[in-house]
Amino acid sequence: MGFARTCSVALLGVEGVVVEVQADLEPGVAAFTLVGLPDKSLSESRDRVRAAIVNSGAEWPQKKLTVGLSPASVPKGGSGFDLAVAAAVLGAAERIDPRAIADLVLIGELGLDGRVRPVRGILPAVLAAADAGYRQVVVPEQTAGEAALVPGVSVLGVRSLRQLIAVLTDEPVPEEEPTEEGRPDAMLAGLLVPGAGIGTGLAPDSTDPAGGPDLADVAGQHRARRALEVAAAGSHHLLLSGPPGAGKTMLAERLPGILPPLTRQESLEVTAVHSVAGILPPGEPLVRRAPYCAPHHSATMQSLVGGGNGLPRPGAVSLAHRGILFLDEAPEFSGKALDALRQPLESGHVVIARAAGVVRLPARFLLALAANPCPCGRHTLHGAGCECPAALVRRYQARLSGPLLDRVDLRVEVEPVTRADLLGQGGRGETSAVVAARVREARARAAARLADTPWGVNSEIPGHELRTRYLAAPGALAAAERDIERGLLTARGVDRVLRVAWTVADLAGHDRPDSQDIALALELRTGVTRGVPVGAGERA
Repeated sequence: MGFARTCSVALLGVEGVVVEVQADLEPGVAAFTLVGLPDKSLSESRDRVRAAIVNSGAEWPQKKLTVGLSPASVPKGGSGFDLAVAAAVLGAAERIDPRAIADLVLIGELGLDGRVRPVRGILPAVLAAADAGYRQVVVPEQTAGEAALVPGVSVLGVRSLRQLIAVLTDEPVPEEEPTEEGRPDAMLAGLLVPGAGIGTGLAPDSTDPAGGPDLADVAGQHRARRALEVAAAGSHHLLLSGPPGAGKTMLAERLPGILPPLTRQESLEVTAVHSVAGILPPGEPLVRRAPYCAPHHSATMQSLVGGGNGLPRPGAVSLAHRGILFLDEAPEFSGKALDALRQPLESGHVVIARAAGVVRLPARFLLALAANPCPCGRHTLHGAGCECPAALVRRYQARLSGPLLDRVDLRVEVEPVTRADLLGQGGRGETSAVVAARVREARARAAARLADTPWGVNSEIPGHELRTRYLAAPGALAAAERDIERGLLTARGVDRVLRVAWTVADLAGHDRPDSQDIALALELRTGVTRGVPVGAGERA
């Protein structure tokens, strides 16, 4: 009787569970039984593993073979267990030393010819293995760079099962024929989900700052540009409302260009989500720029927050983690989809319960909304001929519910571009690089102030801390107190005004918000003009 065990990883959302893969050989009629709650794609690994072992030059054991995946109560799916199952079978058949694979974590799909194919979710799988105490992992060669992002883990990238057998038995490692130059590599097909980048509004090069949209291309819109700068500096949610053609989408598309690069920890979080979703570009294992996700207004609630058959997959809110989620024509989204954003906007994560299990996905993003004032879009234009009845206008604007708008820090009315601005008579605006430099300085001030706290930007500071620990200048809150008495501000609204005021103060270089900073924060929150200047060097 032969027995061997090794390890692999089952992914539940973007979190991994280390699974022990056990193989047992007993005398009897030759059969292959796979137990441990496998799904259809994992059950089919029996045929893939058998063919891969035979075509790799090893002998298939002619005995009763049982492969168990433990813990058996955890649902397991995908083809990433193939390599671990093959190693356990070879260990039980004594083709390799069972002790050599006992402390290994193996992840990869096997082709019928023995080649090791890459799978999605390598980074979160290796992170889970490292957290469980494992220090040696074997992954497909194409994803070795992604696995190497995890510190303290020794990574072995293999191209075929033959190479793995040679390494474990101290035999000469055979050379595998590389893909010819210029030919498409079919081995990379498992990393990308067809249509995922297009369907989410996330293209591989959409976060590349080189040659991206520049803020200087926007004519006029000084107040909206200032709101974009404040939103980027403090990660505040933003609503741009105005008639068609005013530049709302143009402004939102330039928001990623002024965001600072992701920190190392943030890059790992974003890369893990994109790896699981199948939108991580091959050859670029680490996402360094903030993602930008812009789903179409026909998107369902499941596509926004996550869902799918079986265990839920990441939705748009998770794909935009640590980046921007832009909802153009926001009132055209379904009410259920919009209201589903309320939980992740507050908590920074989304919890999805399905019959197959409960998954917690990260979802800390900057929400940018763009909306027209009415179905025809001409309601706020004088003499433009809006024929929408008042009741229709109210119903259209009510599609953005009060609880959702209460979570939006900045509300800006985007006015039509004037002839002088369009023809360049007002001068060219600041470039994205200039604005991004101010944003980085403001973020650095906030990071220094919040160094000993669990928060990184002003939008994450709880309201209690804002009222007790991070106080504004004496008398600065007089205008906000009047708005509370008039019913223009809720308790949540006051907290959000204080957060925006701290960001405005960081941009201005103030030690704490003064009355001018509070007034600008109130104007950006309520839309009521307070007579404060738009910004340095800009006209109101």
